[in-house]
Amino acid sequence: MRYFLDTEYNGFGGSLISLALVPEEGDQDYYVIVPLAEEPLPWVAKHVMPYVRSVPPMLYNELDRVAAAHDIAAYLGTDPAPEIVCDWPEDIALFCRLIQTSDGQIVDLTNLRFHFLRTPGFSTARNSQVPHNALHDARALRDFVLMTER
Repeated sequence: MRYFLDTEYNGFGGSLISLALVPEEGDQDYYVIVPLAEEPLPWVAKHVMPYVRSVPPMLYNELDRVAAAHDIAAYLGTDPAPEIVCDWPEDIALFCRLIQTSDGQIVDLTNLRFHFLRTPGFSTARNSQVPHNALHDARALRDFVLMTER
């Protein structure tokens, strides 16, 4: 199955703040918030941090990086061929950095594909119910991709 990925992070090249995976089918969305160890950059403080928890509490976890990595592996673990779809390359980089739990160690994911999809003219933030919230942005990406495939 395809899972649409979005992340929020502390500026370009910065630390992961939140990550969402929204499946192509069904309603088993995944959303995790990872504590930010440093102060958010001014733009992030204004445009991202107020919306990080803009989902019902039962839809997310707040986990440290290692726990979040194992949680994602458990979420994807029942799918024999998950494909992660995103529209921004940094999302892939942050996802991959997260599932590395320490030097030379990765969570138990045996098969994983990434699909970077360039979406000129489309903005997840402009089409999201809650802009700059990874879960809402991933849902907007899913809806856009599925609509364009019809």
